[in-house]
Amino acid sequence: MIKVGEYNELTVLRNAAFGVFLDDGDKGLLLPRRFVPPGLKEGDSIKVFVYHDGEERLIATTQQPYGIAGDIVQLKAVNITEQGAFLDNGLMKDLFVPKSKQLSGMRLGGEYLVKLYIDEQTGRLTATEKIEPFLDNTALTVAEKDIVQLTVYRRTDIGYTCIINNQHTGVLHFNEIYRNIRTGDRFQGFIKKIYPVDENGHYKIDVVAGRPGYNRVEDETGKILRLLQENNGYLPYHDKSDPEAIYDFFGMSKKTFKMATGNLFKQKKISFEKTGIKLV
Repeated sequence: MIKVGEYNELTVLRNAAFGVFLDDGDKGLLLPRRFVPPGLKEGDSIKVFVYHDGEERLIATTQQPYGIAGDIVQLKAVNITEQGAFLDNGLMKDLFVPKSKQLSGMRLGGEYLVKLYIDEQTGRLTATEKIEPFLDNTALTVAEKDIVQLTVYRRTDIGYTCIINNQHTGVLHFNEIYRNIRTGDRFQGFIKKIYPVDENGHYKIDVVAGRPGYNRVEDETGKILRLLQENNGYLPYHDKSDPEAIYDFFGMSKKTFKMATGNLFKQKKISFEKTGIKLV
């Protein structure tokens, strides 16, 4: 009934001096008093994260971890021991990474891209730097134009390898990047192109940050109008502006900016001035 390392929607069974017990199909799962929202009563449902506490007991919390089971996230090492490293996952108890699951040894204060999973022997949420075995480009769960979650994995000669929905890998080419990015960055993107299976039985995937097609432009036109309204109806950006300057201010590529402003001009919502754009 209970999914360890994940969010669970549970019902309050009874109150206690030190918290409330939630229905876990057994004797009840403790949600400590400091995490109990005001007004929570018996019979109410509440969304909680379930994991093992410092004494290896299952416990519930309303804290939101940086990652749950199945996620690939970048976490900071806050303690190093002979057995392994402990990473800050945003909870009372830190996340353990055994030495055998590290690539080249973790150091205190370092940030590492790790996969969160449930250890089969202990049943606890743990992490590993050895992500490759969890990634597969043979049986795809995505299609072209799908909106996906991208995690920057590593830099290559042609761009950045990104992890797609914690399952696949794709390439974000340099000509599609309009801001500084680094390993561990997470943002929304979409599948631009899927190439046929190669000699190893793998698909190759190209990805792009943002949203695809006209929906993307329509989203950005609203953003441009809002920014114009917030800046007294004028912005000093136009089709000759530096692409990085456009991305820094609008969060979009110059190509998308030109398409969006072109649409707004046709709709007679903005005018093009010598030094920028103006709200009509």
